[in-house]
Amino acid sequence: MTLRQPILCVLGHVDHGKTTLLDKIRATAVAAREAGGITQAIGATEIPAETIKKICGNLLEKFNVKLEIPGILILDTPGHEAFSLLRRIGGSCADLAILVVDITEGVKEQTKESIEYLKTFKTPFLVAATKIDKIPGWIVHENSSFLESFAKQPEHVKQRFEELLYTLIAQLSELGFDAERFDRVTDFKRTLAIVPCSGVSGEGIQELLLIVAGLSQVFLKNKLELHKGAAFGSILEVKEMRGFGTVIDVIFYDGEVHRGDYLVIGGDKIKVTKIKAILKPKPLHELRVEKEFENVESATAACGVRIAAHDLEGVKAGMPIIATREKEKVKEMEDILKREIASVEFETEGEGIVVKADTLGSLDALVNVLKRRGIKLKKAEVGCVSKTDVMLADTQEDKCLRAILAFNVDIDEIAEQEAKNRGVKIFQNNVIYRLIEEFEKWVEEEKRREKMEKLALLKRAAMIRILPGFVFRQSKPAIVGVEVLEGTLKPGIELVKEGRGIIGEVKEVQNEGQTVEEATRGERVAISIEGGVVGRNIDEGDILFTFLTKEDFKALVEFKEDIPPEEIELAKKIVERFKDLKRK
Repeated sequence: MTLRQPILCVLGHVDHGKTTLLDKIRATAVAAREAGGITQAIGATEIPAETIKKICGNLLEKFNVKLEIPGILILDTPGHEAFSLLRRIGGSCADLAILVVDITEGVKEQTKESIEYLKTFKTPFLVAATKIDKIPGWIVHENSSFLESFAKQPEHVKQRFEELLYTLIAQLSELGFDAERFDRVTDFKRTLAIVPCSGVSGEGIQELLLIVAGLSQVFLKNKLELHKGAAFGSILEVKEMRGFGTVIDVIFYDGEVHRGDYLVIGGDKIKVTKIKAILKPKPLHELRVEKEFENVESATAACGVRIAAHDLEGVKAGMPIIATREKEKVKEMEDILKREIASVEFETEGEGIVVKADTLGSLDALVNVLKRRGIKLKKAEVGCVSKTDVMLADTQEDKCLRAILAFNVDIDEIAEQEAKNRGVKIFQNNVIYRLIEEFEKWVEEEKRREKMEKLALLKRAAMIRILPGFVFRQSKPAIVGVEVLEGTLKPGIELVKEGRGIIGEVKEVQNEGQTVEEATRGERVAISIEGGVVGRNIDEGDILFTFLTKEDFKALVEFKEDIPPEEIELAKKIVERFKDLKRK
């Protein structure tokens, strides 16, 4: 079996040291380079096996790791963007991930979002607990292994490190992971490895590369098998280049790509073109600032290359791509991409929200997270929010589904105005975690508001006493002062008196001359009773009850979390006591 190099993605919370860590890995690798060196390409750093051996030194023998992979391709694209933009057929383009966490701060908001991506694409990962050099009293041993450096630290520093480590382990446990420091792990399948390190001092870089290489070989060998023939990849970026016009930066994760290959690109409409040139930047140079490139005949996955081809207008970042030498296979490749896009983009007959995203990868991630949270989806599609999307959201009967989630895309002006007119809620954000959080908070508020509206319409249970000396009008309607002995008294409810049946309906409730929606236990208020006649069917000192049927009681029970239990019990007694009565 010929193995390709694994694609490694680096994720984590902002300012937790992702860039610093990557820069240190590059610098360390450059300093230890052998013949062939390190190749920087398309926002990715390629570290050959020989360089890994040089960096890791005797740790390979100590941990009994024999390198079989040709190297590691580390994606420079930060955090969730790598998952959003780079998508292999049927999942994430990353084979393995490093979750960067500042050991002095622990798990943060974007750490949790990164974990959502890792879960969505079922990507194995390890944790780089960075900034160990920031622990008070830490003595830096430049570019040494973590184990060597840690052994030389003062006892109080070791103690503080262990406290921070186990705080991180506890936080990861709350998120569903059994984690431990890498050298204490006995089963890497069951336990999440934590590698303490520093992107500033370089401590722990050896172990980090060692564990990445080891995990890749042990758990990803079948996935890393390099297949001959068509090259499969994903577009990282689209740009203009002098002398070539529109070009695309591509990460190929399998196969071989050649100059002159047919290029099949997924999108709204499948595009087929031919490769004019495959460009690689100068060794050890970053593509984004490099101006000189090597024009090569072919490239083997996993790799990052810049592709020049005919008719690349309208092509977008995040689109899946296939390169093949055989013209007769172009149709087959088109069908593969159509199925791939259809597997992510969809519209159903049922109810649900509308989801729009900037790329197929980010749409896939968003859809998967929403499904895991039990949120119904009506439509999921790449592109900006249009009037058609608003019209579709407007067809939903459930108010909480009359919503559009827009991830990292614009909203058409007409669509925005139409949404306001039709009461469709649009949520827009470039962080999935926040986007869903905002939507769920709104749903919670809408459900609470809807619940309160229904609660306001319920017939409530109350027991009241007509206060002696507080008869303000005898009839048409009778107006009397009452004390609420139990429950909640509201207008619109019929009153019943034992031995006399239904005596009338409460038309209005006033407290100190002001009309109120309700009166509760202990309150003294004035009420008007349509149908009540003082001296005929009611008298001073009478005990009256609100009249409830079995159906009224069932409705109250549905809201038992919002109604005092004693009122529920009173309602039960009223229904039983006056079960033979019927409403007038």
